[in-house]
Amino acid sequence: MNAPVITATGVRRTYRGSGAPFEAVRGVDLHVDRGELFALLGTNGAGKTSLMEVLEGIAPATDGEVRVFGADPYRERATVRTRTGIMLQEAGFPADVRAGEMVKTWAATQTRRSDDDVLAAVGLSHRAGVTVSSLSGGERRRLDLALALLGRPELLFLDEPTTGLDPESRRDAWSIVRARMAEGVTVMMTTHYLEEAEELSDRLAIMHGGQIVRAGTVADIVADEPARITMLIPPGAPAPPPLLGSTQLERSAAGTRHVITTPQLQEDLFSLLRWARENDVTIGDLDARAASLEQAFLTIAEGSKRAPAAAPAAA
Repeated sequence: MNAPVITATGVRRTYRGSGAPFEAVRGVDLHVDRGELFALLGTNGAGKTSLMEVLEGIAPATDGEVRVFGADPYRERATVRTRTGIMLQEAGFPADVRAGEMVKTWAATQTRRSDDDVLAAVGLSHRAGVTVSSLSGGERRRLDLALALLGRPELLFLDEPTTGLDPESRRDAWSIVRARMAEGVTVMMTTHYLEEAEELSDRLAIMHGGQIVRAGTVADIVADEPARITMLIPPGAPAPPPLLGSTQLERSAAGTRHVITTPQLQEDLFSLLRWARENDVTIGDLDARAASLEQAFLTIAEGSKRAPAAAPAAA
């Protein structure tokens, strides 16, 4: 079995300034296998970007060990950098440089150069002569992606790659990423779009408070979340059968709305429909849905709101 492309063991990152030190990454363990896409999710301030900068070799870990292609990405950056492409949240391009000139300038810094027209790959060929300041926010993100692809990387770091893109452009970006993965490229990505993580990732992790609180496939992460059934029972109807899940009731003139959370969606839904048929009850506003990544994410986010206030986190 091939060694993972990325391994992190007990990684910590602490910011020190005039005030008390703040630990943005607190003992993270993870691995990313060759050819997979690993997505990193988390609320604002969870520590995603702080962790990504350590994995990219932009900043050292305060403690713990990181290996990318078997090397320390910070201390052996010259070795690792030639094999990686990095798309930061903010690239900071010079405003008066044209997009095509930016590609040529960046290409001159690459040990290995892509044979592809990277501007064409991201749909910006027609904007090659336009200055960066005249590009829209979405076009600048596509330029970021083009430059990350320029050195024919074996590993792509994508930090919020589709922020600012319209839905069509977002799906175009997904196609580009999939095409590179089909060529064997490994991808480590942060995103706020849960649909994006579900669509692209082989595995993912959710960060909260500088730690990974859940990790695995989407199925692994939602496995502990209950399904939900919502229905409106008209006035005067007999009580529904007892179910394994918990029920919340909201009474109104239209009837009683039941919100049922259950670990056995199919069995409980079958019981409810059989009860309705046997008792000639018309169920209104029936909605039944399995657990989702969004539900798991919101469970973690809501838990963070209820937790005691902490010092503000770094991104």
